[in-house]
Amino acid sequence: MEIITKSAEETKELGRKIGSDLTSGKGGCRIFALTGNLGSGKTTFVQGFAEGLGVTSRIISPTFILMKTYKLQSGLNFYHLDLYRLENSLKQEIENLGLTDLWQNPLNIIIIEWAEKIKELMPKGACWVKFETMNENERRINIE
Repeated sequence: MEIITKSAEETKELGRKIGSDLTSGKGGCRIFALTGNLGSGKTTFVQGFAEGLGVTSRIISPTFILMKTYKLQSGLNFYHLDLYRLENSLKQEIENLGLTDLWQNPLNIIIIEWAEKIKELMPKGACWVKFETMNENERRINIE
């Protein structure tokens, strides 16, 4: 599915709707792999997604800490990862984070920015969300 958003708020709203659908049982995917250049809207999307899940904390990309965890009122866990800074020993880093264990638990919702870095490690069934900058405000977002 391809969606064109015309502002950061529309990108955020798309994330909000997907997160909300997920918590209401309408969404089937619980692992999201985000790809796209710097500034293409990934973190903005995640902010809306987290709001849709019911997260009230401020969402910033965990670029330096790699992973942030949020406990949801529904009893689910939301994990937000940013792999931008990872360059070497990716498989080992992913194992150190415990990611392979996390995505096996059906109570975990996981969203990974820069997921293309671990494409070969991603589980089958992950939803790929590709962001492309069209101009200053517009984004093309493909969800597979």
